[in-house]
Formats: sequence, structure tokens, C-alpha cells
Amino acid sequence: MMSNFWDSNVWGCFNLIAILLTILIVASLIKKKIPLLKESLIPTSVLGGGILLLVGAIYKVIFKINMFQTDFFGANGIQTLEIITYHTLALGFIASTFSDSSASFNKKRQIEIFNTGVTTVATYLMQGILGFGITLGAAFIVKDIFPAAGLLLPFGYGQGTGQALNYGNIYETDFGFIGGKSFGLTIAALGFLSASIGGVIYLSHLKKKNKLASILKKNTEEINQFSAQENSIELFESMDTLSVQISFIMGSYLLTFLSMKVLGGLLPGLKSVIFGFNFLLGVIMATIVKFLLNYLQRKRILKKVYLNSFLMTRVRNFFFDIMVVAGIAAIQLHILNHYFVLMIILGILGLLFTYAYNYLVAKILFPEYPDEQFLAMYGMLTGTASTGIILLREVDPDFKSPASDNLVYQNFPAIVFGFPLMLLATTAPVKPFFTLGILFLFFLLMNLILFREQIFRKK
Repeated sequence: MMSNFWDSNVWGCFNLIAILLTILIVASLIKKKIPLLKESLIPTSVLGGGILLLVGAIYKVIFKINMFQTDFFGANGIQTLEIITYHTLALGFIASTFSDSSASFNKKRQIEIFNTGVTTVATYLMQGILGFGITLGAAFIVKDIFPAAGLLLPFGYGQGTGQALNYGNIYETDFGFIGGKSFGLTIAALGFLSASIGGVIYLSHLKKKNKLASILKKNTEEINQFSAQENSIELFESMDTLSVQISFIMGSYLLTFLSMKVLGGLLPGLKSVIFGFNFLLGVIMATIVKFLLNYLQRKRILKKVYLNSFLMTRVRNFFFDIMVVAGIAAIQLHILNHYFVLMIILGILGLLFTYAYNYLVAKILFPEYPDEQFLAMYGMLTGTASTGIILLREVDPDFKSPASDNLVYQNFPAIVFGFPLMLLATTAPVKPFFTLGILFLFFLLMNLILFREQIFRKK
């Protein structure tokens, strides 16, 4: 039966997306008007998500119903928020793959990028050991605690909102962790808060040592103009350049779905895990498409450059902003009553250990730009790459240090070394002590690789 245009199922999803985008504008205005928020370094998307979470909590107290479950949002707004978070994670990664340039680096820079990737994985493992150890111990003391819940710490802190939702969903649907999705999303929100707190503390430390004096008068104007590449398609051709970028992203995501469908059919027992890796398969499909485009351009079959890094970066940031605000708004705190204290402990210790470990690595392995490397890595490993860039800009507004490039190009070694962690996450509920032991051994191995020159240095 055809829906009427005035039905809630026609307008619900649109209303929800409109609210998500509108709250970003509201949060941006609030942040600019309140000095404390402006100095806090809290990303606008996090503030927007927090506002929606607070408004939703007040609405439920007054009207005794979840705000996002009303007809205005199609009566299933929470599920829609989770779906938006799930898809925008992969779409953002695909856009990142298309926006990365093919710059070449000397041997020293390649080593620094490799070390950055290994640092990323080692931090994941440290967060995983810390979080898993805490909840595994708590499960022996407190009834109804899901032992592997703490393993969502590296996904919430290290990988962000989308992956926290993905693995929270796997734990909830496959292993019976009631509230797993909200637990993961809450940990991710605490991660953004940790990034802001740790970032402000470190910047205050630099300011006291007069290390920020040279950048207090920095020019913070953004480059808002379109940046055309050589031989790129024209901005005002029959098909808009932005439309072309989005077409490549969506086409790659369609290939991602088809590949997951095939793999899910071949391995039905791993279907939920396979579809949880939508972002990884999206990166693979985008890489293949990008390779084919470059090949056709080298052969002069294609005369124009269709991918524009400037626009791809803007699209990526759009997807990640939506992902964060939707993910935080989707949190259902009322189903996590007996996890509140545990989440606070995980949040505080996650901040302290991530801060200390990344500070140590930056000082030892990146002596030429330790402050820039620390802020970029700490921001990324408690929030997202965008959070890392926000902190980095406070000390390196013109991105003159290699730290920003390290964030971009570390993805490949991080994915190669980090893939086993993603697989181990699904064994944790079944074989907890075995998984914890493997995580610890893998952490030692990553540190042997990371500090290889210091450990095996010739006399």
C-alpha cells in the first residue's frame, strides 16, 4: 500500500537528519558565544550530540517516552541513529581513501609513518588490555557484568563512535550483552571528553613553558575556496564536481555491500563480523577504484582527474560530523544503570594510560616534533583523526610539522597490524583469559617493533 506523504514514515528519517544538521549549527553558535566551551577544544559534533542527549533525557522525564521514538522521528529514531552512525563510518573512511594523495617520502619519513602506525596499534592493545582486564575482574565481583565489555575501550577511544557501535552491536546480538551498543557509544563519548581534557592540560603545560608564545597571534582563517587540481574536471561542467566525488564514494560503498553479501553467504557464521567490517572493506573497494582510475589516466584513456582531494576532505568531515552527533544522540543511558561506575573508571584510566603512553612514544621516537606528534596521536586515539587535527592546530596551525601527514599515512600499517585485534574481539566473550594473554603478547611484540632501535641498538 502506498504511503501518504503526510505519514510519519515518510518524514521521520528526514526530520531526524534535519535535526542532526541543525544541532551542529546550534552547537557551533553556542561554542563561539561561551568562552569556556570555546577554550575547551570540544569538537562541535560532540557538543551537538551532547545537547541532543540532554534534551532527550529531559523529554523522557517529562513525557515518559523516548524523544526519538515518537512519530515525529518515524517511531524508530534510535534505530535510525544507529544506522546513520554505522554507514557514515564507512563513507567517511572511503572519502579519506580517495582524498589521500600519492606523495612520496624519503626513508626517514617512511620510518616515522611506520612508527606512527605501530603506535596506533600498540595503543589499541594497551587500551584493550586495560579495559578487558577491568571488566573481566569486575565480572567476578558484580553480578550481570559482561566480561568482555571493557574490550570496547579501544574501539570507543582508539577507533571512534562507528566502531564502538559496530562491536557493541556484535556483543549485543551474538553474545547477549544487553545495552552493548549504548555502552560502546558512551565509551566513545567519554573518549572525546578525554581528548578535550588531556589536550587542554597539555596545551596549558606548553603555555606555562612559553612554548605557545610564537603562535598566539596565528591567523586562524580557513581556506574556503575551491582548490582545483591540475587537469581536474571543471567546477561548472554539466555534472557538479561535488556530485562526482559523492558518486565515487557511493559507488564504492555499493561494491562494499556486494562484497560483504558474497562473503556473508560463503561464511554465514561470521556474517555479523563481516558486516561490522564495512569500513575496512570500504577502504579496500575505494583503493581498487582509485587504482583503476589512476591506471586509466596513465594510459590516457581518461583525460581528466575526477577525484578532488580538497572536496573529498570536506565530504569526509561531513560524514564524520554526522557520525559523531548521531552516535552520541543514540546513547540510551537508562539501560546501563549498573555500568555507570565501571564506565567512569574505564574513562578515567583510558585517559591517563593513553596520555602517558603516547607522551612517552612522542618524546622517544619523534624528538624533532614531540609536542605536535603527541597532540595529534592523543587526539586521534581518544577521539578520531579529526580530533587529532583539532589539537594539532593549536601548536601547528600551518601544519608545517610532519605530524599531520603521519596521521594520514599511518592507516595502512595500522590496519595491517591492527586487524588481529578486531578478530580477537570476537573471541573475548568465549575465551576471555586466552584472549587477554594473546593481547598482552601482541602488545609486547608491537613495542619490540616500535622501540627496535633503542632495544637492539649496536654498541
